[in-house]
Amino acid sequence: MCINNMTKNPKTSSLLSNSTSVHCTRSVQQYCTNLHQTSNHTTETKRVSSIKSPTMNLLFLSAAFIGTDAFVPTTSVPRLSSTSLNNYARTKWSPNSPAPTATTSFSPFSPATAPQTSSVPYDAIRAELKSMMDNPSWDDGSLAPILIRLAWHSSGTYDAATGTGGSNGAGMRFKTEAADPENAGLEVARAFLEPVKRKFPSISYSDLWILAAYVGLEHTGGPVIEFHPGRVDHVDESYWANMSYGRLPAAEKYCCPHLDDSNAAASLDASTGSVKGWEGLCTHVRNEVFYRMGFNDQEIVALLCGGHVYGRCHPNFSGYAGPWVEHPTRFSNEYAADMIEDEWTLVSHGDTWLDAQGAAELRPAPGRRQFVNKVPGKIDDEPNQMMLLSDMVLAWDPTFRRYLEVYAADEEKLKDDFGKAFKKLTELGCGF
Repeated sequence: MCINNMTKNPKTSSLLSNSTSVHCTRSVQQYCTNLHQTSNHTTETKRVSSIKSPTMNLLFLSAAFIGTDAFVPTTSVPRLSSTSLNNYARTKWSPNSPAPTATTSFSPFSPATAPQTSSVPYDAIRAELKSMMDNPSWDDGSLAPILIRLAWHSSGTYDAATGTGGSNGAGMRFKTEAADPENAGLEVARAFLEPVKRKFPSISYSDLWILAAYVGLEHTGGPVIEFHPGRVDHVDESYWANMSYGRLPAAEKYCCPHLDDSNAAASLDASTGSVKGWEGLCTHVRNEVFYRMGFNDQEIVALLCGGHVYGRCHPNFSGYAGPWVEHPTRFSNEYAADMIEDEWTLVSHGDTWLDAQGAAELRPAPGRRQFVNKVPGKIDDEPNQMMLLSDMVLAWDPTFRRYLEVYAADEEKLKDDFGKAFKKLTELGCGF
């Protein structure tokens, strides 16, 4: 389907200059090894799938960091090679193979306490975070996208009516919140930040996760956001009694399901090119997610346009596949511009024509649908990009689209508005 078949404007943003990559991989691996050797805590065993793949080391590594301070799997952890994270990041997911999965076990110790913000060396922590941001062992060479997602998802649970949720507490350290399907893969972000927390124990996890995102945004040409410290970590899972799943956005909620993976186009409205039931998905995004937190339509579009310019989807995490934009490690208005200007086709796992056109990385996992900037039989030199159904509602809803067009034409305005909206998001429920 074609939203607006126009010639794409040249990208105006300059590429970030190359900088020296500083690896935190070794310290993460060493911490995990030491933790496994020294911990005497018992844990509830949960099965981990048997996978003969270089990804297994990271799956065990990730399991060690999901909970309060740290958690150790009960199974025997294989020795972590010096290239385990690198191997994981560079192993391309094949749409013809099942995605690796793992469940984790949890055993909290050393509960986090309220930080004394006056004694926290924020400048040193900022420097440490900046030094680790460029990392070729992960995705497209930067930790910024996944750290931004960690901050977003830890904050996006806020409910204005009850005052529950939000970044205050760092609840994703506990198994219930960590197990939210929308948080899949964020154990990697928490693992990368663990050595920083160990080096600077006076900062709360809650503050560290948000500060890491701010540093990531600034480092990649995004807005410079003033950091307000003082978030206090939850000491246990009792906070979850007033919480529930469903507070984070779901990419296809309420949309008409398609019959099988071989006929994604059957779920399109032939007259409009939009997905049947998109209005329900739009209501979910607008009312159930963002209005619930206290955002208006302009802030919603700013958040999505600024946030989804970063990173990519992973089939083994969310089921969706590929980057939103050509340059997913730097801030731009490319997401907004491309959504309006590019031609987008709805695909599912059964669309094998993508493989022949060099876009196999855009084929989602079974049961998932997404839009791609490819057309069957049309070979082009465009980079592989995708949009979620929940992204496309910005183009289909008249009010959302009005703001989308503003940001597609004005990158500086997007940067300013996104910075304000992201700061608001990450401070909800903190009492600042």
